[in-house]
Amino acid sequence: MIQHEVHKLMPELAERKIVSIVRGVRSKDIVEAAEAVYRGGIRFLEVTFDMASEENSRDTLRSIALLQEHFAGRMHIGAGTVLTPEQVEAAAKAGAEFMISPDMDVAVIHKTKELGLLSMPGAMTPSEVKTAWMAGADIVKIFPASLLGPAYVKAIKAPLSQVKLAAVGGISVENIRTYLDAGYDGFGIGGNLINKDRAERHAWDELTRIAQAYTDAIR
Repeated sequence: MIQHEVHKLMPELAERKIVSIVRGVRSKDIVEAAEAVYRGGIRFLEVTFDMASEENSRDTLRSIALLQEHFAGRMHIGAGTVLTPEQVEAAAKAGAEFMISPDMDVAVIHKTKELGLLSMPGAMTPSEVKTAWMAGADIVKIFPASLLGPAYVKAIKAPLSQVKLAAVGGISVENIRTYLDAGYDGFGIGGNLINKDRAERHAWDELTRIAQAYTDAIR
């Protein structure tokens, strides 16, 4: 069995547990959105690659760079929907500290670890979870978690107890505690927290309240 070195971000992620997933928010609003969830106790934030166009993809990198400059270590910034080793390199150059993917791609995991970054690939089946872990993943994202239910983590962890697992997809303030108690080690929260509507309305106080509700729920 592969011996994992604990990535320097893992102890804090294990304590904080929540990664805010940002999708569809332009770079002009990204700092204010991030500040809002920061005030609510969130310390990990992922900017999702928007592959609709080259310009959108470049805007993702702009957002990562802006956030790294603005927070200067107060918040950990990563990239999401990372599908290729080339995206890993581009996001790393922009300042991303961790890479999250919807799928399990060994080449993406290897490139992430080669650059000294935290790797969180997506998986669904026990075979995918094991393959991701053996490839060097620090924590494996079970996606879509809500379709599988909280009990699924118990079934996965019975034979794969050494693997850290994060639940992503459909995690709400109301159900996050159930998933935590079932055995998940972390969570990715997307549209239930930061979404395009709240960003366009500049609903920053609303975002802070919801972020605080999430952080309170896991205490």
